[in-house]
Amino acid sequence: MSVPPESVIPPAPGDPSLAGVPSTEERQWAMFAHLSSLLGAILTGAFGGGWGCFIGPLIIWLVKKDTMPFVDDQGKEALNFNITVAIAFLILLLLSVMTLGIGLIIAIPLWVIIGLAWLVLTIIAAIKANEGVRYRYPFTLRLIK
Repeated sequence: MSVPPESVIPPAPGDPSLAGVPSTEERQWAMFAHLSSLLGAILTGAFGGGWGCFIGPLIIWLVKKDTMPFVDDQGKEALNFNITVAIAFLILLLLSVMTLGIGLIIAIPLWVIIGLAWLVLTIIAAIKANEGVRYRYPFTLRLIK
């Protein structure tokens, strides 16, 4: 049985029970911001070493940041995390080149560990964003505020 619209009491301005609850569309876009890093890494993986992992979150954040606050927050979070991972991979690559390949002894295991952590944390973040939870990645440089 439905309730007539005139009997529904609208929420009071500033009601904490409804404050900050993202809509379904916002939650989906936030999830896409996190998952787009996987797509970017896959598409650029064969030719660019997966460096495109931050392009998807960047595009979604730039398009949706002004209209959807939850996507603004999660898009920045995904972007910052993927930039941090890209910087870590670049540092390990430079270490390998500067040591004429000897650094690969350290770089290859770290690439595997960082890559697995990146994959797991990205999936966790996408699930949390879809649930409407503001997820924060660990060990992330907050370059975009």
